Amino acid sequence: MEEEKMNIEEEGKSMEGEQLNIEDADNEKVEEQEAAAEQETAEATDERDPLDVALDQIADLKDKYLRQVAEFDNYRKRTLKERAELILNGGEKAITALLPVIDDMERALQNGEKTDDPQVLREGMELIYHKMLKVLEGLGVEKIDTEDADFDTDVHEAVAMVPGMGDDKKGKVIDCLTTGYKLNNKVIRHAKVAVGQ
Repeated sequence: MEEEKMNIEEEGKSMEGEQLNIEDADNEKVEEQEAAAEQETAEATDERDPLDVALDQIADLKDKYLRQVAEFDNYRKRTLKERAELILNGGEKAITALLPVIDDMERALQNGEKTDDPQVLREGMELIYHKMLKVLEGLGVEKIDTEDADFDTDVHEAVAMVPGMGDDKKGKVIDCLTTGYKLNNKVIRHAKVAVGQ
């Protein structure tokens, strides 16, 4: 009896072993089929005509190129539009700052008709002049200093040479004929001066 039990157990074990062997064989077959399918796909890719591959690459590159050209064209148009708007409306700040000065000048003209006193007109013009200078300073404009200054070709323009002024006045600004101005430290108009020789 014990022998029969042992035979039955051995038969069960051998059947289990056979089942494991069958499952392993099935797994191996599935793996082989998957590998074959991958190889066929790779071969199909490799078997594609090189001309077709090159044409596909050209099409992709052409698409990317056209997109970049379109993006650059849009950028160029946008910057041109912004630049045109800046040129058109760039002076708005300066004009807005000058409007109160124009208002003062209109008032001075109206009051000038009412009075014959030149001193009153002079005082009004001086007030307007000082207000105008403050407005210009607020916009970054400043006068170029010429009083007892050394002649500097970067900011001065010599329109006359004055001889016989002595050694202490040689190369110095003697007189300013036209005031020069800087805008944010950039010369926008040179001072026209007479220079000692």
